[in-house]
Amino acid sequence: MIKLIDDPSARAEVSAVELTEAFLERIEHLQPVLKALVIATPELAIEDARRVDRRSPGDDDLPLRGMPIMIKDNIDLAGYATSAGSLCFKGNIASRDAEVVRRLRDAGAIVLGKANLHEFAFGVTSNSPYGTCRNPWDPERIPGGSSGGSGVAVAADLCVAALGTDTGGSIRLPAAFNGVVGLRPSIGAVSTRGTFPVAHSFDTVGPMARSVADVATVFEAIAGYDAIDPWSRKGPVSLGAGRGELDRIRIGVPRAYFFEELDGGVEARIEDSLRALRDLRFTVREIRLDGAREAYECYGRLVATEALAVHWKRFVDEGAPMGADIRTRLEVGTRVSGRECAAMRFHLAAWRRAVERVLSDDVDVIATPVATSPPPYISAAEEPQATALLTRMTRPWSLAQMPSMSLPCGFTSEELPVGVQLTAPAWREGLLVSVAGAYQRVTEWHRKRPRSAFAG
Repeated sequence: MIKLIDDPSARAEVSAVELTEAFLERIEHLQPVLKALVIATPELAIEDARRVDRRSPGDDDLPLRGMPIMIKDNIDLAGYATSAGSLCFKGNIASRDAEVVRRLRDAGAIVLGKANLHEFAFGVTSNSPYGTCRNPWDPERIPGGSSGGSGVAVAADLCVAALGTDTGGSIRLPAAFNGVVGLRPSIGAVSTRGTFPVAHSFDTVGPMARSVADVATVFEAIAGYDAIDPWSRKGPVSLGAGRGELDRIRIGVPRAYFFEELDGGVEARIEDSLRALRDLRFTVREIRLDGAREAYECYGRLVATEALAVHWKRFVDEGAPMGADIRTRLEVGTRVSGRECAAMRFHLAAWRRAVERVLSDDVDVIATPVATSPPPYISAAEEPQATALLTRMTRPWSLAQMPSMSLPCGFTSEELPVGVQLTAPAWREGLLVSVAGAYQRVTEWHRKRPRSAFAG
């Protein structure tokens, strides 16, 4: 199983059906403990695998041929319910695939199931009415959210790759907490049509996998303009930054705000990653970037207003089966006036311009931690305030609407994963892939497996 995941050439040596059956067997074994899925889709998976096997490798171009993938359960899969992690949508059967799912299946991917998530993708614990999703490195700790099930599925080798959604950190945080790679693409680079929203202005769909190479392959399959999606944008989606240019890539490290109040183990691993990047001949230097704290605070209030618009009818319906933590977050939006909302939109534009200026004049990529601490215990992360604290490092880049990647960079003394966050200018995912790919060629962190997921 490990070889099939870590070595793409090994996957090509077995049929799509054989590969799919192996992963479905593993899901059946570990799902009762980890609760990574809302539902498995074995019949659909085998049907699609047989369809892929019937197509000769020389007859067509299937970049994801036979790749077993999980999709977050706020993304539509035709014929199956899209719960968005809530009892409000129990039995909400999708009539067609979301655009990203259509592109995955057209590229030869096999959808194994729908991953667990925090209710409405609006929280960090990934606890839902469909089960408490558990971190495979320590089942008493959260997997991060809201794409926690996707992160767990990749870390526990229940799939090769998974789709998550990221509004304020919902791909990057579970990627870091589970020791895998997660990419938040540029706003508009990947269609969100058929994906239940948190806040349209900031929502993205992106891939998670162990290797940067697999993340890049999935991203290329799902990226591109969607004329029907009003949030889709035409842009130069390319992963073309070449390895020959690596010594010219400049990496900036903003110490203020992003390196304050870090857990000692997290800080040590981030510093290790920066030394490794220097050893790879990247130019790594400290930079000044003012306004991150204000961006963090602005994001929280602005997203609450957009989320309230999405959920207004459910919010005012006291009988709606909505979690208390979701109501608390939505109530923030009721306290934001039109004048304040307009002022925050201005701040968004100013912050984005400030980040763009740094990423144009001073450096090419910015490196920061993904989180200030390792994943907390489930019992300590249930309060709504936990979301704000755990997304302290990711929210500013969401407000700037820049692509960001979480990359495994080591472990704390408690053997809990740590992730370093790389951020690039809009439409420059190729820079992230180049830097992260170079880092993974000289490190083995992404190959480490949680012992709990292999017990028995």
